Amino acid sequence: MPEYAMDPDDTGAAESAYAVVIPTLGRPSLNATLRAVADAEGPKPERVVLVDDRPGTDGTTPLPVEIPAALRPLTTVVRGEARGPAAARNTGWRAAGRVPWIVFLDDDVVPGPTWCDDLALDLAAATAEDGTTSMVGTVGAVTARIDVPLPVGRRPTDWERNTAGLATARWITADMAYRREALETVGGFDERFRRAFREDADLALRALAAGWSVTAGTRTTAHPVRPADRWISVRLQRGNADDVLMTRLHGRDWWTRAAAPRGRLPRHLAVTAAAAAALVCATLRKPAAATACATAWLAGTAEFALARILPGPRDREEVLTMAATSVLIPPAAVWHWLRGQITHRTAAPLDPYEGTPGHPPGMPQRALRDERIRR
Repeated sequence: MPEYAMDPDDTGAAESAYAVVIPTLGRPSLNATLRAVADAEGPKPERVVLVDDRPGTDGTTPLPVEIPAALRPLTTVVRGEARGPAAARNTGWRAAGRVPWIVFLDDDVVPGPTWCDDLALDLAAATAEDGTTSMVGTVGAVTARIDVPLPVGRRPTDWERNTAGLATARWITADMAYRREALETVGGFDERFRRAFREDADLALRALAAGWSVTAGTRTTAHPVRPADRWISVRLQRGNADDVLMTRLHGRDWWTRAAAPRGRLPRHLAVTAAAAAALVCATLRKPAAATACATAWLAGTAEFALARILPGPRDREEVLTMAATSVLIPPAAVWHWLRGQITHRTAAPLDPYEGTPGHPPGMPQRALRDERIRR
């Protein structure tokens, strides 16, 4: 796969010019993403940066992608470090050159047929609203409308409903345009977020704290539901560790400011505690107490399973999946929450003045280095 040259010092871009940055693990869906950008009506990006973030590759294995002819002169492939999408996006936007706007896309989305035109209008409106790119308080980011196509003729599964939540996520980076100056001001994404979870809310909250604003755009991008095995919901509980980091950085009210759902962690803690207590009481040969605790665990697990089964298709496969994972999710959530408490115990709260005039940018990177030193 050839890499197409670009000049990182080019400063001749118009105020609404943009580069597209796509971190990728080499999924086949990347082809559809690039084809949609190439086919969309309107002004094309100045540059397209694909960040090859596949683990276990040495850079000699070509990225399995078919770049449309219209994008080939604009596209470069850079190597990521396989440290998650936050780090990959940082690599991408820093390699994109001095383009005023950076548009982050995931490698499994499909921009709409008028996406380029709509994006141009979004960026022009953001530029017109503030009139300058040097004032704190100007528009630093413009969101997109995310559409998650759901099946017709049946109720969505738990995984499909989970994906559908992306449509209402406030600052999702599946399609998000950031002013380059805003990214430079706050130091980009915090690379302690190793999964595609909360890194977008963290960046937006830091941009807002530094005086930038985030506005809603009009462009539309589809986010199809990816195939997943029945244990996907258990693996997603790793995000509880990221929620701990968010609380350390942004305080306990970050949920409200980010319009993020709180989830069921308090209930998972109670259900897991009941299960642990039942085992302890049984070991100590206290059958009455063990029965009471086991009953509380069973009731909590049944309530959780029903809450996931009833909105879904209720077929045999889905019911079995919900029953099995509803047993495993509470202890998995508690485990990752405890892991987050240990891993991020030294994370310093966000300095609300970081990145504003007179205060140097780069907080996430400095915080990460300091945390590693303290360990």
